[in-house]
Amino acid sequence: MNDTEAPETSPATTPATAAPPLEGDPNAPQDLAAFKHAFRRHAAGVAVITSLSEDGTPVGFTATSLASLASVPPLATFNMARSASTWPAIAANDRVVIHILGARNRALAQKLSGPQEERFVGDHWAPGPHGLPVLTGVTSWMVGRIVDRVLVHNSAVVIVQIEEGGMGENDDALLYHERAYRVPGAEV
Repeated sequence: MNDTEAPETSPATTPATAAPPLEGDPNAPQDLAAFKHAFRRHAAGVAVITSLSEDGTPVGFTATSLASLASVPPLATFNMARSASTWPAIAANDRVVIHILGARNRALAQKLSGPQEERFVGDHWAPGPHGLPVLTGVTSWMVGRIVDRVLVHNSAVVIVQIEEGGMGENDDALLYHERAYRVPGAEV
């Protein structure tokens, strides 16, 4: 082979093609494009985190970054941008409620990801332990004490020790995948 010939490749050794550029942003760096495309295809469970602002107003947001960290003691984590409207409350308050959503809670997931001033308008919540907002009709909820906030760039990993909680009716899981809410398919 000389310098002008391309190497022969088989389908098993063909290099992966680069991700297409992000729609609407031809200047997006390749790492950002790869990141966004990959995580759109990563199905994640849907949760809602609620707390209280310093003046006692309920705040909350829809999250797909919830994860269990340890069972003894029971620790969970979630991630959020420090530019988010709920961040000041999460930064100042020491307790949150983590809600696990089921398929019947799709509208609730949308409401808690909508405009901040509309998230707690309605009868979909009630004051719970420590006066924290607890959403009604969810599959489960857990009250926890924030034990650490790890700041990374403009984001934070929030670590919560679970103290108590409750169960709602069982339901199919609510997932977020490819920019849409979904329920799991057939077992494989």
